[in-house]
Amino acid sequence: MGIGGNGRRMRLTEGHVARVRREIADPGFQPVASNARPATDADYAAVVDGILSKAPKGDFRVFAYGSLIWNPDYDFDERRVALARGWRRAFCLGWDHRFRGSRETPGLMLALDRGGQCKGVVHRLPAANLEANLHRLIRREMSMVPSAFPPRFIAVEADGERLPALTFAIDRRSGRYIGGLDADAVADVLSTACGFRGSMAEYLFSTVSHLEELGIHDRHLWRLQELVAERIERMG
Repeated sequence: MGIGGNGRRMRLTEGHVARVRREIADPGFQPVASNARPATDADYAAVVDGILSKAPKGDFRVFAYGSLIWNPDYDFDERRVALARGWRRAFCLGWDHRFRGSRETPGLMLALDRGGQCKGVVHRLPAANLEANLHRLIRREMSMVPSAFPPRFIAVEADGERLPALTFAIDRRSGRYIGGLDADAVADVLSTACGFRGSMAEYLFSTVSHLEELGIHDRHLWRLQELVAERIERMG
């Protein structure tokens, strides 16, 4: 890893990631709003039932734009590069005090936000164990309610075909929506934040390197990995 398409070499490397890695115990549920609470089995079941009731007929697909590309944690029998028009990949989900951030160094996660376009991956889930796979997906993506990036169906394009796919898009009305940060402000966060699942630098490195392997060059993320590498180098 580290080599992008057309011979591009990432500045952010596994060595940078190792510099900011810390062993952190899971602090447990971290409330981010006065009405936030941990999701329960009943919550997960309700979300899965809602997804299945609204799912278009035919094959069931999930559009992955971030960590679901390189760590999907569900079964799939087909993977295709896909384009979502009217949506963009953005570090706009804040603030993470548990998974890849802490109270001292809050994390900022990727979500789909309105505007622009986003290239990612569309996975087709096998019909035989669809409900079980959706439970795995929802339990991974939804640790609390209400969710700041609830699941929804959008249209994506793959190989000239228009397909419906489930994805996770930011709710701008949520108190966790962070908009308007410039690249330098985002890089400041990504170069320092770390939680029990790892660092934001690791998250960025894995996302950019896997996108490049797929032939997807995200210019915004490419600039961010350069800025994050610079900051880690300055830390010594």
